[in-house]
Amino acid sequence: MLDKLVNLDRDVFVYLNSFGSEFFDPFWEFITKQQNWIPVFAIIAYLTFKRLGWRHALLVVGMIAVLIAFTDQTTNLFKNGFQRLRPGNNPEIAGIIRAVQHRRSFSFISGHAANSMAAAFFLYKVLRPYLKYMVFFFLWPLIFAYSRIYLGLHYPGDILVGYAWGIFTAWLVLKLYVYLRDKYFPQKENLDNPTNSEPITNG
Repeated sequence: MLDKLVNLDRDVFVYLNSFGSEFFDPFWEFITKQQNWIPVFAIIAYLTFKRLGWRHALLVVGMIAVLIAFTDQTTNLFKNGFQRLRPGNNPEIAGIIRAVQHRRSFSFISGHAANSMAAAFFLYKVLRPYLKYMVFFFLWPLIFAYSRIYLGLHYPGDILVGYAWGIFTAWLVLKLYVYLRDKYFPQKENLDNPTNSEPITNG
């Protein structure tokens, strides 16, 4: 069963990767760099401080820092534990794919997918009562992670499990956030929430 999943994962990767072309390579190399998304993060940070106030916003920023650090380090544990070769380093398919970039590290699971989904899920849950269109923020991890397939750095399975792990770590940190929020901002959350929204609960 596991062999079938691995083979399916490889075949889907080869299919998706085949859509690449030299013309679009610069675009996806731009997309895959985290620093190029700074304007998006800056807008989210501005709206967070504007809607929550600076003390509550600092709590959110601190929780994001904890979340990314935890998610990033645990994905490294997965990689070193499973030691799955990246597609471009896999001799079985290296000759038939477009590996635009190469990395010496291992493939499973995708840190880009885990970190981006963790941040998106956490911010969606926290900011949904304040920002009407937060659901569109999930476009970031989708586009960001696809760039890893395009560039030949990750299999789809690396991405999907990375998403799942990111959601799980975000759920854990949300528990801590809710505890600290209710302890230090017990009234402010209810006062700031729009009447048609519900605050995050422990449930």
